[in-house]
Amino acid sequence: MTILFESEYRGERHVGIGKPAPGEPLTLYKVQENRLSAEFVTADRPADVAAAVTEGASPVSVAADDPQLRLLPPLLPTTTGNALVSGFMRTHRSKFDTAPSEDEEFVPPNWFFKGLGAWLRLPGEPLVVPRKPVALIEEPEVALVYVNDADGEPHYAGYTFGNDLCDIGLHRENPGWNPYCKLCDTAITPWLFLDEPPASVTGRVTIERDGVTAWDGRFDCGADALYFRVRDMVDHLFSFPAVRRPGLVNYVLLGADEASYHDGFRIADGDRITIDVKSHDVMFANDVRFGGTVTS
Repeated sequence: MTILFESEYRGERHVGIGKPAPGEPLTLYKVQENRLSAEFVTADRPADVAAAVTEGASPVSVAADDPQLRLLPPLLPTTTGNALVSGFMRTHRSKFDTAPSEDEEFVPPNWFFKGLGAWLRLPGEPLVVPRKPVALIEEPEVALVYVNDADGEPHYAGYTFGNDLCDIGLHRENPGWNPYCKLCDTAITPWLFLDEPPASVTGRVTIERDGVTAWDGRFDCGADALYFRVRDMVDHLFSFPAVRRPGLVNYVLLGADEASYHDGFRIADGDRITIDVKSHDVMFANDVRFGGTVTS
């Protein structure tokens, strides 16, 4: 399983291969701004991109705490209006009374717009929500990443993980307010897995308040836990021309299992949400901030 990540180092774009161990130096390779996107458009398979961008390039070793190093969301364009964050709702089998049938006609799940690329937050960055949310919910999810070519044809690059934090309480008060409910920052990890969407993704969520665990629980957000086939959902989404604009990067969230809200817990201002994707050795944490100023 190949993992690729991008960073900005000394004001220039770089790429790294593999997920570095905490505190260990990072080995980086300088790349041009749109090099990765171009490689994913032309590659026979995503895994080929890692070799293509590092072949003949000189590696540079950078300390993990170097102040000039900044990790980036996967494939995020500098002009972040060229990236769209969206996803599907109520996709898990646990939310249906019956199992799906192979002969059942596909009826697409509801889709939501989450934000532009600039709305993504990396691990360690605060997640800003409205000043007075009704009831927040953390949503550990698989995020698929696609790059559109010059003709608007989407090319799958790989997957990563995110936290689609939103105000489920607002949605429960009025489902028509769902677009408002999604107006919260979204966390995403910088690690891009150059593989097909994963069948099994399991882990645990821990929510800390004042340094003490206030709630924890397990989650499963892999394809096998979904009621809908990933290919059906994605094909339906990309049948709409608006998401097939040339050069657009799409981050597509596949939906979340039940979480702290369903257990009666309510997230408060300042809570720290840690998502441990144990199946993939990925852990990320973000503090929740009610109101405040968002950053670009």
